[in-house]
Amino acid sequence: MRKLIVLSFISLDGVMQAPGGPDEDPTGGFNYGGWVFPYFDDFAGKVMDAQMNKPYDLLLGRKTYEIWAAYWPNVKSDNDPFAARINNAKKYIASRTLTRLDWQNSKLIKGDVAKEVKKMKGQEGPEIQVHGSGNLIQTLLKHDLVDELWLKIFPITLGPASGCSRKVRFRLNLK
Repeated sequence: MRKLIVLSFISLDGVMQAPGGPDEDPTGGFNYGGWVFPYFDDFAGKVMDAQMNKPYDLLLGRKTYEIWAAYWPNVKSDNDPFAARINNAKKYIASRTLTRLDWQNSKLIKGDVAKEVKKMKGQEGPEIQVHGSGNLIQTLLKHDLVDELWLKIFPITLGPASGCSRKVRFRLNLK
């Protein structure tokens, strides 16, 4: 059975939107894009490298897919250690609205996402990593499909005034 692992960058008050840059995701009037980078240091880079330095498939929601597909295929592998791994990984995309995926190795999941993910987890293959994808994570947690949470919690609060559309609420079942 494959493990499903959620890797998230989260503020102290539960925001996990647009860590990459100022214009990455202004949904809901969010104007703090790029909030992670002042806190992302060599240690965080080493942790991410260790977590993403083995075979994995990706499971992404539509919004994260659109952001990543606009960025990662354009990054030269010799300049960024993550680019080749991300671009070569098999990508499963959960979406009710997308009809076509242009990024290499991408497959659309339509219909009952929980049922399809449960089926994926039962197949042979590498671990399945979920990055970003706040709405998808909520569905996965609701259906008890998450095996591990690898959370990077940053020492900043962005607050309700940020207009953030993605506040995260984790429900943990400790077994």
